[in-house]
Amino acid sequence: MEVVYSTIVKFFQEGGLFIYPIAIVLAIGLVITIERWLFLNGEKSRNVKAFENFLPLLRSSDVEKMQMFTRESLAPVTRIIGCGLDMMSVTKYRADIEHSMNEGMLEALPRLEKRTGYLSMLANVATLLGLLGTIIGLISAFTAVASADPAEKSALLSLSISVAMNTTAFGLITAIPLLICYSILQNKTAAIVTSIEMAAVKFLNIMTYNKEIYAGSKVFEEVDVAGVSDKTSEKA
Repeated sequence: MEVVYSTIVKFFQEGGLFIYPIAIVLAIGLVITIERWLFLNGEKSRNVKAFENFLPLLRSSDVEKMQMFTRESLAPVTRIIGCGLDMMSVTKYRADIEHSMNEGMLEALPRLEKRTGYLSMLANVATLLGLLGTIIGLISAFTAVASADPAEKSALLSLSISVAMNTTAFGLITAIPLLICYSILQNKTAAIVTSIEMAAVKFLNIMTYNKEIYAGSKVFEEVDVAGVSDKTSEKA
């Protein structure tokens, strides 16, 4: 443990000034990753539990009890289904209810995707800070070598380049894990969204099968009725 600690301290001491902002970027990225990981795990388990509890009510087609359940639950899946149940008091057509549920999905998505995009940005910032630190380090190294004793130039240049390269290395050490965490969280968010969409489709299918809602849209049905009426009048 002492060897690891001494290695880290030596790395920071030899890395130059830009090591510290990169370390801050790494710390911020780790905090975001941990917070998002815990939040998404909580949302996943909450959705699964809420829909399992909601499923018996859905199969019984008791709309009033379903509405009470969705109003009491904070899970995104039940809130989205609640949007559909609220629309059912206005219209019984599936397409209209589905549009209302899509609106609920748009409201739920920002909470699931919140702050995850910062990880990609932080990874790019860490890489660029590493490159900037290396370039500034090399400029300082060549400036120092120009006025140094000829016998010491080779050793001084090698040491200065080594110090400058440490910044790039630490930038990449920071950026690569942050990009991996970003991809993992993106896939986890996509899996949660897919499960919500599947639950919404199951709700629509069961309600359609139980004839609580009608397939299609009222607008389309009116167009079809008008078309049939026109054709009938033309034949007459």
